[in-house]
Amino acid sequence: MKSYDAVVVGGGPSGLTAALYLARSGLSVALIEKVAAGGQVLMTHFIENYPGFPEGIEGWKLADIFSKHLDAYPAIDRISGDVKAIEPKEGAHRVLVDAEWIEARAVIIASGARYKRVGIPGEKELLGKGVSYCALCDGNFFRGQDVVVIGGGNSAMEESLYLARLVKKLYLIHRREDFRAQRCYQDRCGINPVIQIMRSSVVEAIEGENQVEGVTVRNLKTGEVTRLDVEGVFVFVGYEPQGGFFPPDIELDASGFIVTDQNFRTAIPGVYAAGDVRSKHVRQVATAVGDGAGAASTVISYLETLDSH
Repeated sequence: MKSYDAVVVGGGPSGLTAALYLARSGLSVALIEKVAAGGQVLMTHFIENYPGFPEGIEGWKLADIFSKHLDAYPAIDRISGDVKAIEPKEGAHRVLVDAEWIEARAVIIASGARYKRVGIPGEKELLGKGVSYCALCDGNFFRGQDVVVIGGGNSAMEESLYLARLVKKLYLIHRREDFRAQRCYQDRCGINPVIQIMRSSVVEAIEGENQVEGVTVRNLKTGEVTRLDVEGVFVFVGYEPQGGFFPPDIELDASGFIVTDQNFRTAIPGVYAAGDVRSKHVRQVATAVGDGAGAASTVISYLETLDSH
């Protein structure tokens, strides 16, 4: 069984930053990436609010820059695999990657979050047949067509602005009257001729046999039901943690995100959480990077304490 000073689960901005800080302190590090480095950044078309890039930067380019920064640190063992379980043990936590166990004195869980489902009829059945959670991945398939976007936060509006460059008509449907998104996104969506905003409305069903053919929308104020003939439905209603492997004794909030203290420590000694998987208010690239640096710094102090005893 391979042993490390620290294992970092997740190759998004938080995990990459944590691995970088740990390696710079002379520690041996295993960075476990399920698919490719970047996490949710890879699914973001354009990032305008990350410091140092005043003109903005495409998501995949920023992910590539983050990943390349680690190339100078051979102490980082980058493992491509899926974490199945974490078994905390005093002084030597075990992590199951696919079918192989590895061991570390500390573990940082930075597995991120994924888009939530609405849970309406037709959503699951038509996934990949017109229902999508990634405009960057699938937007081009709907060029010149009519689509619906469900959601009212930053992601919903950012993705709507991207899709509006491709599609003929976009219906942005939000269950509340007021949006949660930043004002700059609201203003840009409000004046875009392709985007029609439908407030206080919900999609009750996605219709179609082998492909999305339309949606049923109900206005929550008037009760009026409308059918929209669309070819695509994009869902952006928040996130849920990427888990399934969390230790049984770890504390989670009501939404399943990992609870930590201000120093990123979980309820289990030697196990930490950082980035979007952590219970917190803001989930942005900048906060993920900060979490990664903070969690790594706490781990470094923790390991120094162990070594001094």
